[in-house]
Amino acid sequence: MRHKHFLTYLLMLFSSAILLAQTKVSGYVFDEFNEPVPFANILFKGSTEGTTSNENGRFYLESDNTYNTLVISFIGFDTQELPLTKKVNYDLKITLTAGGEQLKEVVVYSGKQSKKNNPAIDILRKIWKRKRQNGLRQFNQYQYNKYEKVEFDLNTIDSSVIKSKLFKGMEFVFQQVDTSRITGKTYLPIFINEAASEVYGDNTINKEKENLIGNKNSGFSNNQVIIGFIKDLYNEYNVYDNYIKIFDKSFTSPISRTGIDTYNYVLTDSAFVDNKWCYNITYYPRRKNELTFKGDFWVNDTTYAIKEINMQASKSANINWVKELYIEQEFDVLNDSVFLIKRDYILSDFVLNKKEKSRGVYGKRTTLFNKYKFDVKKPRKFYEAQIDPYNETVYNRDDAFWETNRLEELNKDERGVYKMLDTLKTVRKFKNLYNIGSVLASGYIEFDKLNFDYGPIFSTFGFNDVEGIRVRGGGRTYFGPNDPWRIEGFGAYGFRDDKFKYGLSGKWLLDRKTRLTISVGTRRDVEQTALNLTPTTDVLGRSFGSSSLFASGDNSRLTNINLTRAQIDFEPWKNFQVQFGGSFRKLKSASPSTFSLDYIDSSEPSGISSEINQGELTASLTYTPGRVNIGYGVERRISDDDYPTVFINYAKGDRSLLDSDFDYERLQLFYRQPLLVGGFGRSWFTLEAGKTFGDVPLGLLSVIPGNQSYFSVFNTFPTLNFYEFITDTYTTVHLEHNFNGRLFSRIPFLRKLNLREIVGIRGAWGSISDANIALNQPAFSTLGLNPNSIAPNDKIYWEYSVGVGNIFKLLRIDVNFRGNYFDNIDARRVSVTGGIGFYF
Repeated sequence: MRHKHFLTYLLMLFSSAILLAQTKVSGYVFDEFNEPVPFANILFKGSTEGTTSNENGRFYLESDNTYNTLVISFIGFDTQELPLTKKVNYDLKITLTAGGEQLKEVVVYSGKQSKKNNPAIDILRKIWKRKRQNGLRQFNQYQYNKYEKVEFDLNTIDSSVIKSKLFKGMEFVFQQVDTSRITGKTYLPIFINEAASEVYGDNTINKEKENLIGNKNSGFSNNQVIIGFIKDLYNEYNVYDNYIKIFDKSFTSPISRTGIDTYNYVLTDSAFVDNKWCYNITYYPRRKNELTFKGDFWVNDTTYAIKEINMQASKSANINWVKELYIEQEFDVLNDSVFLIKRDYILSDFVLNKKEKSRGVYGKRTTLFNKYKFDVKKPRKFYEAQIDPYNETVYNRDDAFWETNRLEELNKDERGVYKMLDTLKTVRKFKNLYNIGSVLASGYIEFDKLNFDYGPIFSTFGFNDVEGIRVRGGGRTYFGPNDPWRIEGFGAYGFRDDKFKYGLSGKWLLDRKTRLTISVGTRRDVEQTALNLTPTTDVLGRSFGSSSLFASGDNSRLTNINLTRAQIDFEPWKNFQVQFGGSFRKLKSASPSTFSLDYIDSSEPSGISSEINQGELTASLTYTPGRVNIGYGVERRISDDDYPTVFINYAKGDRSLLDSDFDYERLQLFYRQPLLVGGFGRSWFTLEAGKTFGDVPLGLLSVIPGNQSYFSVFNTFPTLNFYEFITDTYTTVHLEHNFNGRLFSRIPFLRKLNLREIVGIRGAWGSISDANIALNQPAFSTLGLNPNSIAPNDKIYWEYSVGVGNIFKLLRIDVNFRGNYFDNIDARRVSVTGGIGFYF
């Protein structure tokens, strides 16, 4: 069985509670006026095992040891000791009484704190001043060993789940149930991934390299999709940074320079921590619905380095599918002036809704660090050297390796996961459930015995003005996620035009180190060809633009395309791709009565040609610094979208190539840059520019991409019609910003909806030569284009949009407004587009 869709597997198992820890307590802490006491200290007497109450006064604490007394304390209140008569004590109600003598000596803070004369903020400013001198940044070079353990658990388990028909025959999975020390929920561990790495860095050249030396997980062996999913889910972060990126969201760090405007800070205690005198500062958000944390941290009194910190995401934070998010970091004292991270722990509770009793999936990552070494210089080539991205030895380490490199012992439950999943994979019912989820997640139906996937199933039916009802069937070879080669194809039939269409492509990875790949493909199909400026190498691709089910206005400007292409790709350096290719295409209008590709041709008796035959050679460079890829096969997934992209393409059309019709050259540039704007959300900036040298017909010109569909399509203009502007020289700019609810969170009646405001502005300038206007006069006449407004060269065409995202956590709707060129034929002043997606 293949394991391509781990999230599907996570959502299939639920279980009930078998309490394994020796002492468990949960409850609420109140004051004499029945008001919750946040951040109260709860401790097992005679131990260092404890926790703090949350903002609602709620707490949960457990231990593998047996304790008889619980100690509850908070500044300004009398300390209370509560006898524990049972091993399990849930829903305790604890009332603290104000302590008279303490109140004379200590000021109890609540609500919004003053920014002036606040000792906690004075300490915070000293942290800012010294943060560049703390940790690894104070050394020229560094290296250390890292051990990472990621676990996924099903939580909130009760007897109704165990007895449900869904799990009949799989009851054995419930033998590993435990209870979370953070949330108090019962949970069942169902997946664990362990990774051991060696990390090297050089601050003088700003380079870092991580060598994975061991990887092991329960039941998924060397599946790079699962491993990549984990890396994408839990990005690395630094509490000293102003903003901490988690789940593609930018949280304001409690140590941020903008923290004074975001958090309330209270100096609550001072004590020795590992023989270092430290201050304890509690913090909590000033406003609701922002991406913030609450918690506390200990900071050293001389270096102002963080010794310990815990961060819990505010329950009102505008983030989907996550009910709890909790982070702990501990720093080790190397000497009097060096504090280095020792342990990093993050827990997240993934749920479909945030109700208290909702079931979900815990994701837990524990990272430990040791064997630090400094100022051991290595040559630049060490950091830049290409290595084989997949080494089978790394994924088949024996038990002796893990005994040496596992920096934290696995507990009984974690050890049991390996055995449980091996057994579960033999259960036929689980296989069937897994396969159903896999189809919904991937769009492909898997035939494992044939090593073939049928799909995508969502393209089976369609409709447009040329084909009428369209039926499509296709598939791909699939031996595993890291296949060195893949073949895919499709066949389609249109009932109106009574024509059969097909496509077939294959690609082969010849060398993993340099990503040397060759690919060939051919397609005979009906397509909307005016949806992008820079070319795509997806020979089999289609889009919403070819379906009038999802379009407004006239959608008959479709093209019959006969395309064959071959290319070779390689990466001489990481994330720097070089591509050479050649193609031959035949283009002809699919609806001659409403759309024309005709051009002047003196060699034809009629003086007009209606078909384009063109061979083309291409060379392109793509640079994506910072991109993280998943997998090592011929096809890879991209981990995130935070990297910039630079694409340069050169194309040469030559009449000597396969009896082609035109000579020309084309140069194009594409640049895209995502921008995190701190607590104000995220922007995306895109620039495209290009020029065609030579006289070419409409099918080879650059069309400013309109969008007549009701879907938001990347880098198109939603109020432009297809073929409204045609150019041979162009520049377009797109700028979009998502505030992630920053503005709506200030509006009381909108705050609870967690909506996200989105704004955008787009512009296009282009020109077309007189020679190309003359060459394409027959086509332009059919389109009804005014010779003076074929291209937006007189003034820049522009439009803007305002949108609302996160509607029901899934839907986004944009209203788009045209800024000028209102006199164009069928000009649309306003359009509405939308999209559906799962976003945190």
